[in-house]
Amino acid sequence: MAWVTLVIAGLCEMTGVYMISKYNDVKSIKNLVLLILAFSLSFAGLAYAMESLPMGTAYAIWTGIGAAGGALLGMLYFNESKDWRRIVCIVLVLGAAISLKLLS
Repeated sequence: MAWVTLVIAGLCEMTGVYMISKYNDVKSIKNLVLLILAFSLSFAGLAYAMESLPMGTAYAIWTGIGAAGGALLGMLYFNESKDWRRIVCIVLVLGAAISLKLLS
C-alpha cells in the first residue's frame, strides 16, 4: 500500500506544480485552494509512505515523479521545449526512480 500511496503522492506533486502555473496565470481562490490541496495531499502521502519505505528511496521516487511529471506537463500545457535532450533527461529521471524501487 505504501508504494501505491507514494505514486499517488507523486501525482499530487505534479498537480501542485501544474496549479502553481495556473495560479500565476489566473489568481483565483479556486486555483489557490487546488494548489494547497494538491501539495497537502502530496506531503501527507509521502509521510505515510515513509512509515514503511526507506526515506531515501521514498523521497527520490516522489521527487522523480514530481520533476519528470512537471516537465512533461510544461511540454504539454505550457508550450515548453520538446527537445529530444529534455525527453532523454526525463527518461533518465524515471529510470533512476524505477531502479531505486527495484533495488528496495
